[in-house]
Amino acid sequence: MTMTLPTDEALRPESADYYRATLRLLQRSDIPVLVGGAYALAHYTGIVRHTKDLDIFVGPDDAPKLLDYLAGHGYRTEMTFPHWLGKAYLGDDFIDLIFSGGNGVARVDDEWFRYASAGELLGEPVRFCPVEESIWSKSFICERERYDGADINHLIRSRGPDLDWQRLLRRFDENWRVLLSHLTLYGFVYPAERDRVPTWVMDELTIRLRDETHAEPPATHTCRGPLLSRLQYIKDLKDDGYEDARVRPEGTMSRGEVRRWTQAGIDEAE
Repeated sequence: MTMTLPTDEALRPESADYYRATLRLLQRSDIPVLVGGAYALAHYTGIVRHTKDLDIFVGPDDAPKLLDYLAGHGYRTEMTFPHWLGKAYLGDDFIDLIFSGGNGVARVDDEWFRYASAGELLGEPVRFCPVEESIWSKSFICERERYDGADINHLIRSRGPDLDWQRLLRRFDENWRVLLSHLTLYGFVYPAERDRVPTWVMDELTIRLRDETHAEPPATHTCRGPLLSRLQYIKDLKDDGYEDARVRPEGTMSRGEVRRWTQAGIDEAE
């Protein structure tokens, strides 16, 4: 699907020019990048929803290089959160350079680029994040102020029969309950189109659920809630003695990264 954004209705001309110029500059960088976020959603589903920025996905090792490259072309850049996000500003507009999830899950790797979808944005050729990886990363966004479940439902309804469900299951790995929760809600939202999720996928996940339900609970006192929300489980970690599933060795983040990311959320909420 080719998506040309109606700039006169959804996006300021100045922002459209900024995005277009930035996309051209990124094409000349020889650093592989993907477009994600609202514009990837529009590419796959036809749902156009302008947001305040442009999400560019890049490999973790390439993120600092791309920030340096953009800085050399007049952008003001920052590595906002070294475990997942940088930003590049030009005037009032900016792009997010994303190389992981804020929770340390859905880190960008070679498969994001291997399975990317070619398309067009604002007249410029781009590659969009794959549907499978988009679902994977969006599934963990369950904050009070933002929940990406509707995006996931629309992606499944639009692309379900063509998804690589084996790869999606592998992506979720031990977090398969998160995937099952979204697929269950999908069947609730679209009962007449629940066959867009293969029956073998639901069978596999419900068998896992049955087996885990009948097994002994783990001995570790871990809370996985922070994988879904950085603020809503602070009390569990601070007062109730739970271990944070984001922190190494179970997770991918250091305690310092967790503190910085959590404090930023607190500052935004105040």
